[in-house]
Amino acid sequence: MSFDRSVKIAPSILSADFANFGQEIQAIEAEGADWVHVDVMDGHFVPNLTFGPAAVKAFRPHVKTVMDVHLMIAPVDPYIDAYADAGADVLTAHVEAGPHIHRTLQAIRAAGMKAGVALNPGTPAEAVAHLLDLTDLICVMTVNPGFGGQKFIDMTGKIATLRQMIGDRPVHIEIDGGVDPSTAPLVTKVGADVLVAGSAVFRGGSVDNPGVYGENIRAIRAAAEGTWT
Repeated sequence: MSFDRSVKIAPSILSADFANFGQEIQAIEAEGADWVHVDVMDGHFVPNLTFGPAAVKAFRPHVKTVMDVHLMIAPVDPYIDAYADAGADVLTAHVEAGPHIHRTLQAIRAAGMKAGVALNPGTPAEAVAHLLDLTDLICVMTVNPGFGGQKFIDMTGKIATLRQMIGDRPVHIEIDGGVDPSTAPLVTKVGADVLVAGSAVFRGGSVDNPGVYGENIRAIRAAAEGTWT
């Protein structure tokens, strides 16, 4: 997994057909997805319950790009090895999920994964100021985590601050929540390079009609790169 700042589209399979995950993953990758985003929720840190390590392990053989696993759980540390064994390429923990996020990031890297740190809308950019040299990705939540399909919350000021803080470090800025062709250019303009999109990718398509996924991905990418009209 090499580093570059080109725009990457990471469809969230939380919006996929739950009865058909393997084919859904194959379809979005064939239609241009750069990463596959997996939202893990515990019904405790956030008000929803989704995938555990066994499910992520089942997804892994179908993911040929990057499997980007976002842990919306607390605590995180007891499960790091399980998600490493499941095949996560990037494992992201929330700065709000525990008292020792520095140690959590160390443990994620020690387990052989790229380490991500996520910030809820109410958490300032400065919360990660002393974590940047341990971090491969900062996920800026542009909704309150827990459910797909929410309305975008403008975090462009936070994103711009993070981009300045990162400097020339090889750290991605990922945006999660409400990303579509209208919001994508707002966040890429100020420094984001990984865009998580759920309903905006999967809406209108299916494994029997995957071309719609491609149209949706291309629309988001074109908007993010400044070529969408």
